[in-house]
Amino acid sequence: MKKKLAEDLTLFYSSNFPKKFNTSSNKKYTVTIGIGGNLANTKRIFDKLFLCLKKDSRFTLLVSSPLLLNPPFGFLEQNDFLNGIIALKTNLAPNDFLKNMQRLEKRFGRKRSFQDAPRTLDIDIIFFDNKKINTEDLIIPHKDWANRESVIIPLEEIKRINK
Repeated sequence: MKKKLAEDLTLFYSSNFPKKFNTSSNKKYTVTIGIGGNLANTKRIFDKLFLCLKKDSRFTLLVSSPLLLNPPFGFLEQNDFLNGIIALKTNLAPNDFLKNMQRLEKRFGRKRSFQDAPRTLDIDIIFFDNKKINTEDLIIPHKDWANRESVIIPLEEIKRINK
């Protein structure tokens, strides 16, 4: 199913996006990640990522948003992006969590050629509990998240789902 929000913004609904889990978790941190991609079969990559996270005992999935098809920013000469949000719980510290997400990106074919380049999978840590981190490797909350439709619209959908 899909829902057109504007000329260049469309929400897509599938079996994993959106999805709410009724799981209780005693894991320490609640993390919100943004996922995005515009190369290969992005929906299939997201489904495989979803399964990887679900099977990994270090993570407890809480909720996922519908997927948003939206235009690129920065480097504009590329395909539209599919973006979504996943909220989960973990005991991993922020830097360990980042390393795990980067490993997943690489596993799904991510190549870092230049900023805002096309990619198979991009995983951004939007929020990590209520932590504020500003190091060379990690900025939390994610820099500029509040100005990106690719984050704001899926986050609004999650709020609606969690009501």
